[in-house]
Amino acid sequence: MTARTATMLGAVLAGTAVATGALAAHALRSRLEPALLEVFATAARYQLIHGIALIVAALAAERWPQGRLEAVWWMFLAGTVVFSGSLYLIALTGLSAIGAVTPIGGVLLIAGWAAFAWGVARS
Repeated sequence: MTARTATMLGAVLAGTAVATGALAAHALRSRLEPALLEVFATAARYQLIHGIALIVAALAAERWPQGRLEAVWWMFLAGTVVFSGSLYLIALTGLSAIGAVTPIGGVLLIAGWAAFAWGVARS
């Protein structure tokens, strides 16, 4: 993945997070119980944060190319898909068993932040 692609994907993640947040606030508020609405909102919040983080990591890779930050992009992208995606599914289906994969996404996000810090520090 190139920095340009990572930036574009980060923008897509952030933009769709805003859209899903609006969906939750308007269309789903009357359809989901409050606890599931909060799960949905958490998914959108983490998606937005990590969409922006993906953009920042792509820009940082151009600033500090010797930091080898490309792995960070994949961790943020995969982590967001797994973490937020599983939370969206839980909220919309009520199937709490899907939550078994949510921590995998969380670990990928945490690893992405650690790799980001390490990559910038070593550059």
